[in-house]
Amino acid sequence: MTSRRAIPAVGKLLDALGGVDLPRPLVTQFVRQHLDSLRRSEDIPSFEQIVLDLRAALSHLARSRLQPLINGTGIVLHTNFGRAPLSPAAVQRVAEIAAGYNNLEYDIVRGTRGSRAAYLERALALACGSDAAAVVNNGAAALVLIVSHFTKKKPEVIISRGELVQIGGGFRIGEMLEASGARLREVGATNKTTLDDYAKATGPGTAFILRVHQSNFFIGGFTESPPNDAIGDLARRRHIPFVVDLGSGALAATEELGLPEHEPTPSETLSEGADLVCFSGDKLFGGPQAGIIAGKTRLVAALKREPLFRALRCDKMVFAALEATIDSHLQKATDQVPALQLLTLPNEKLKKRAEILRERLRALPLTVRITQSSAEIGGGALPRSRLPSIALEFSSDLPPNEMAACLRKMTPPLIGYVTGGCFKLDLRTIFPQQDDLVVAALTQCLTTSRA
Repeated sequence: MTSRRAIPAVGKLLDALGGVDLPRPLVTQFVRQHLDSLRRSEDIPSFEQIVLDLRAALSHLARSRLQPLINGTGIVLHTNFGRAPLSPAAVQRVAEIAAGYNNLEYDIVRGTRGSRAAYLERALALACGSDAAAVVNNGAAALVLIVSHFTKKKPEVIISRGELVQIGGGFRIGEMLEASGARLREVGATNKTTLDDYAKATGPGTAFILRVHQSNFFIGGFTESPPNDAIGDLARRRHIPFVVDLGSGALAATEELGLPEHEPTPSETLSEGADLVCFSGDKLFGGPQAGIIAGKTRLVAALKREPLFRALRCDKMVFAALEATIDSHLQKATDQVPALQLLTLPNEKLKKRAEILRERLRALPLTVRITQSSAEIGGGALPRSRLPSIALEFSSDLPPNEMAACLRKMTPPLIGYVTGGCFKLDLRTIFPQQDDLVVAALTQCLTTSRA
């Protein structure tokens, strides 16, 4: 009968692990938890194997910390990659505000307590063509705040069945509304909702009519949906608010970006009869994660008086980034907003960069081809729009999935995609200043794999 291996001591394992790029208390806890799991196991690995397993697990933990990466997927607003990159102006403003004290709630002129986000709210209202605006920490929070406020006395929210969308992470609009205290009054069918459907549903228990923009999908064929001005007129006659969740928050017509698909803007939606609109700050607006609400002064003011508003409000760094971003929009300098800049990059520039990169990679043991590709907006915006783009296609002795895995281990990680038996990098979402890093990552990956 063989004896069961002894569990090694925590201190001995810590000494064997040596310097790990993680706080010592965290490593110690990790080791103890690993040993606890081994005590429940029938087969205890060798000391050397335990050390190897711990190194691999700790490396995985370390790489789960936030870090920059190179996005070669061709998805501009990549939800997994933090959506919209901030502009240099926004980054500078965040650094200035975060590094010291600031006038977050201080009136410098009067020397007294001041209004939080006064400048930002005024600028957002101007850009949205609204009377007032407010900001919370994300788009879902904006909708939750609105629902929580309006359903205190009247529980029903009227919404078309075709607008009960599912957003990222498996969250569904209907479930979010119900969790906020609303009772849904679903009207129409998935593909057809008429104005009469809305009219028949309104009653003494109606809190408001909600329209959710189908920003991350589309329905074609036998469809019908009343225009906003018709719903707005109905809401006014019934003395109930009309709220529109716009999702991605394009401030200017997307046709101006060369996109074939129209994304409704806050200003046009409000002019069509909506009392309130809400949208995300980190999608087509091009700023940090935030939920922006714009509309009538009395309604926005009422939302800001809600106790929930304090729990959902943003911090100084988000305000700083939003201020810089809205300034760019108001100054018509959207070419300084990275997300919008990437959407409008001409293919000619991408092709020139691709040719230079191919030449720089000529000495490596791989074949590099320049191909036409199709980039996506992402972030649940403009699902029918595709952007013509340019990709580098690689093939070598290293299988494409292994190449993808190898490049993810680089610093910074280089993320592409595998299709047609090749690994590809779409240049639309790789910034020009990252080209040197792309060359370095590919060089290191292929050199390491052949060693």
